[in-house]
Amino acid sequence: MSASSPDSRPPSIGRRTLLGAAAAATPAVLGVATPAAAAPSSAAAGSAPAAARKKPRALPGGGDLGPNVIVFDPSTPGIQARLDQVFRQQESAQFGTGRYALLFKPGTYNGLNAQLGFYTSIAGLGLSPDDTTINGDVTVDAGWFNGNATQNFWRSAENLALVPVNGTNRWAVAQAAPFRRMHVRGGLNLSPTGYGWASGGYIADSRIDGQVGPYSQQQWYTRDSAIGSWLNGVWNMVFSGVEGAPAQSFPNPPYTTLSTTPVSREKPFLYLQGNDYRVFLPEKRTNARGVTWGNGTPRGTSLPLSQFYVARPGVSAATLNQALAEGLHLLLTPGIYHLDRPIQVNRAGTVVLGLGYATLIPDGGVTAVQVADVDGVRLAGFLVDAGPVNSATLLEIGPRGASRDHSANPTTVQDVFVRIGGAGAGKATTSMVINNRHTIIDHTWVWRADHGEGVGWETNRADYGVVVNGDDVLATGLFVEHFNKYDVQWNGQRGRTIFFQNEKAYDAPNQAAIQNGSIKGYAAYKVGDGVTTHEGWGLGSYCYYNVNPSIVQHHGFAAPVRSGVRFHNLLVVSLGGQGQYECVINDTGSPTSGTSTVPSTVVSYP
Repeated sequence: MSASSPDSRPPSIGRRTLLGAAAAATPAVLGVATPAAAAPSSAAAGSAPAAARKKPRALPGGGDLGPNVIVFDPSTPGIQARLDQVFRQQESAQFGTGRYALLFKPGTYNGLNAQLGFYTSIAGLGLSPDDTTINGDVTVDAGWFNGNATQNFWRSAENLALVPVNGTNRWAVAQAAPFRRMHVRGGLNLSPTGYGWASGGYIADSRIDGQVGPYSQQQWYTRDSAIGSWLNGVWNMVFSGVEGAPAQSFPNPPYTTLSTTPVSREKPFLYLQGNDYRVFLPEKRTNARGVTWGNGTPRGTSLPLSQFYVARPGVSAATLNQALAEGLHLLLTPGIYHLDRPIQVNRAGTVVLGLGYATLIPDGGVTAVQVADVDGVRLAGFLVDAGPVNSATLLEIGPRGASRDHSANPTTVQDVFVRIGGAGAGKATTSMVINNRHTIIDHTWVWRADHGEGVGWETNRADYGVVVNGDDVLATGLFVEHFNKYDVQWNGQRGRTIFFQNEKAYDAPNQAAIQNGSIKGYAAYKVGDGVTTHEGWGLGSYCYYNVNPSIVQHHGFAAPVRSGVRFHNLLVVSLGGQGQYECVINDTGSPTSGTSTVPSTVVSYP
């Protein structure tokens, strides 16, 4: 469908309409193209021998950020009109092709309301959020979907200070909509106008001076932040390393609170140093609590844009791999990239950073991104959209059998989202495979589509969402939904998950289609039989078998019964009685029943 067309399916078909029943060098300025930052030094005319001249010309680093990165400064005329123009195009373009990054140079902006639609990112270009202040709002609401916020996916806000006009900013989002490195000098309302249904969400490295009001939000994860207060909870509210978080009280209120986050490293971000773009790389923290930017310059290192290949839509996978082989990092500007081979990240410390939901589509059944068994790779800010030919995998972090110790400098996967179907037919046997030890998955949504184009039990077949084979992997903010078999299968030792949100596939035609040997249905989160140590906090699975509401799912969670395999604060929910769970984990926990949409919980297991 076109970038400006709403999802034309009637509101009654998708579960999400019913979900809330219970409750550089050379900057680009103002989008004007500027010359590349560096000329290729190794290809000067006549300076190389004949053999060398046959090699591909070295690629330049730096350069123009492209037409869909729109940069403002406080003196830019017509800022509000430009923001409104992008929003009108993107407001209902759930499966459209538009991609935008709205970047604000340091300074103060008055009287703005930046409404964000699909595939739109807004960010400040300072080193600290307080360097870029909007006296106004960055708003996500749900007018396009009759006040239902459960499909407000794929948008983000980052690195800004907001002074909301009425004292409270509205951020009514669903999955894949991170709120990172923000300072709200007031309150934050996470529900749509009218307090309609909502199913989100994620906050990290942010300070909200006032109250956070989730209202109808069914689940939420907040990490390494500071808040004035937190109003309420519906099913599953998880906090780690959050100053001002409510006390542990699951299941009533449903708060899971950890005083610190075991390991974290914030997402890389673009900023300006004078007139030059750089990418800041925050350092790893252990037992983290609170924001990284509160007292002066944040800790970490930075890279000039000249060390990045600034990719534009239409560039080939071969060119991206050439850039990586030449020692450049990748900055993916907004748009859609078709890949006929995997992007191969083989060098330690490589950064692949997307802007404006840059989208990778693997063609011909290839894998989109493969990472070697090396230290410190940072993948952030892009979407992988499965192609119509089945891919065995879409994203691979490390080769099979990877075993090196990366504890000092782990790979991070942050705001990297995966979609199978929705924008068209797509298939993948396994979406994301984590083989490297010590990898941190920090906010992902891995989604087999339940609505849109190319959707059906076999049409967008995808058996497994996230498979973790590596040891010592940590997931903070894991959203995985609707897979035909296991949504998460965790085989590595010493794995940890803080917050998990899941829905089983809606569209199973009958009980036999989901049968797992003698077990009714595949668990949403399965810990491998050989695992001796694993721990999870704040994990929820929901069922909505709307094609065949008589389907019974035995449990949401499955794990070996060992003292070293521990879970805290689990829940399963039958949404409106469309299917039921018999247990919560293994054979433990009360069954769901009826149409009441009341969670069944287990506070501690075993």
